[in-house]
Amino acid sequence: VQLVESGGGLVQPGGSLRLSCAASGFNFRYYDMNWYRQGPGKGRELVATITGTGDTTNYRDSVKGRFTISRDNAKNMVYLQMNSLKPEDTAVYYCSGFDAWGQGTQVTVSS
Repeated sequence: VQLVESGGGLVQPGGSLRLSCAASGFNFRYYDMNWYRQGPGKGRELVATITGTGDTTNYRDSVKGRFTISRDNAKNMVYLQMNSLKPEDTAVYYCSGFDAWGQGTQVTVSS
């Protein structure tokens, strides 16, 4: 099982980033997928979840209306579109599912 995130970087407040996670080694379409994040000096927190079919999503309150989780089961990919980014969104973002974790991708929101 492997999860590989990409798409992080440095962005100014109010900007956007799209994170991607490539999954392999399990029957992707049958599993819920999640994005977590861990900010400086903070614990890891759940950001967004999407069911296997993609028809149900959930978000932590602080990102509702700004972040969108989606998936492409044909490509074994899950995405996190992040808009209106704030400095407090700065964190390492992790993809998880099937009891596996990616290595994380750094998102830094700063002017």
